[in-house]
Formats: sequence, C-alpha cells, structure tokens
Amino acid sequence: MKDFEYFRAKTVEEACSLISRQGEGGKFLAGGQSLITLLRQKLLTPSYLVDIKGISDLEYIRFDDKKGLSMGGLTTHRAIERSPVIRKNYPVLSDMEMSMTSVQTRNWGTIGGNLCCADPNGDAAPALIALNARIKLLSLRGERTIPLQGFFTDTFATVIDPDELLTEIHLPPPAGHTGAVHMRFSTTESGIKVVSVSALITLDSGKRICTDARIVMGAVAPVPLNAERAGNHLSGKSINESLIEEAARLAGEEADPASDVHASAEYRREMAKVMVRRAVRAAFEKAKAAS
Repeated sequence: MKDFEYFRAKTVEEACSLISRQGEGGKFLAGGQSLITLLRQKLLTPSYLVDIKGISDLEYIRFDDKKGLSMGGLTTHRAIERSPVIRKNYPVLSDMEMSMTSVQTRNWGTIGGNLCCADPNGDAAPALIALNARIKLLSLRGERTIPLQGFFTDTFATVIDPDELLTEIHLPPPAGHTGAVHMRFSTTESGIKVVSVSALITLDSGKRICTDARIVMGAVAPVPLNAERAGNHLSGKSINESLIEEAARLAGEEADPASDVHASAEYRREMAKVMVRRAVRAAFEKAKAAS
C-alpha cells in the first residue's frame, strides 16, 4: 500500500476537526477490516487516515420501547451478535452477525465501518435495510439523518461526504406479528457470497393478511437491492405458496448481478430466486408465531 499520514482522534469533535483541517484525500479508520484490504489492493490511496477506533462515545447499543434501537457507529459486530436486547427485539441481526466472517473479525470490525465500505457482498446492509434503518452523518457543518436504503450509490460508493462521520444507526421499534430472516449462500461457510437475502413479513392482527413485506438482496447488484416489486406483490394479500413463488420470480428479475470467479450472473440470478423463496417462507412462519 502507498504511504499515508496517520492521525488518532479521541473524540468525535477532534475527528471531524482533523478531517476538515487536513482537507481532501483523507479517510476515517474504524476497525479497518475492510479499509486495510482496499489499501493493500490500491483500490483506495488516501493521503492520510484519521483513526477513530478509540472514540468510546460511538460504541453503544440502546433500546427504548417507543423510540426503537440506536447503535453507535463504532459498535462491533460481536457486540451486536451477543446483545440480549438485540436478540430479543431484532433477532435477525444476531443471526446475521453469527454467520458473518470469523469471530476475530467480528470482535474488531465495526458496523459503521462495514456500511461505509459499501461492499455489495456485505451482510449487514440488507438486514438493516429490511428493518427500515436510518443513519446519522455528522461533520463540522452539522448533522443529517437519511434512510440507509439511500446511502449506497455504487460498488464501494456512498452519499457520505469526505468530512462526514457515520455516528449512529437507528431502527424503529419492532412491529407485532413480524418475522425477519437473513439467509446467505456462499462458496464456503464464511467465504464470498453468491447471494444473500433479508426478508421481513408483517401480518395483520388476525395473522392472515400481509401488511408489509420487504425483500433485500446482497451480492446481486452494485448496491444492496430492495426488491420492491417482489415485496409489493406480497403486501395486502394472504400469503400462499403460489404468491411466494411469484415474488421469488419477480426478485430474480429485479436482480442485476455480475459474473466473477465465484459465480456467473445467470447462476446468481437463479440462486436469488431460490434464496428469496426460502427466506420469505421462513419469515412468514416466524410472523405467524410472533406475538
């Protein structure tokens, strides 16, 4: 990797001040699990890094029955996986984290760093988008909150400005009669994904009609793909096998995968149908069992 200057920030204010004062060409360094790889591959060549890993104020998990869940941008994947409040109220996140890479990486890697990397193969973004996540971005110019779904613009690209820091991820309170699952198909257990799917199903009080359906796929497009046509096809209807089959077909049509050494575009599209079918079935069963 190319040489760069290194700065270490102890507070959010210091981090924002450093990145603003040093000017263009810098990057924030959180866990570094993704960033260091990009540096080694020379896909990124920053002139300096601002290390924010030591900012303890950005490492937290808070839950309120009315406000929902808030996670600091430096919360580790392992903390999310092991959090009792997440396991109780958003179990799909715990399940997603358990299947994500190695324990060593989860112990050090951060949720904010993962999202800012914008790897289309990432697991966290599809699950969080399915849960209707919003994120806070902070700079010396002020703070803004945006839906996570609108955060990604292309492979390894987001709407975040060079001087902005992702400080928080927020999820609304969990809805009743809701089931959510995250499934992935990889070349190996913790290897490169061929496709991943997060599905969320919410049923009415009688547990007959689907009132909300979200299907978000990873590794099948340059950004996490919310299969809106597939989700809309399920909403407002009584879910059955033929409906699930049609939703899977629509999701496959919405996918825009690329071929690589791990799978062809055609194979990824077919696997997207298979995984959507399985994920929607599982989410539907969880929704029926939920209170």
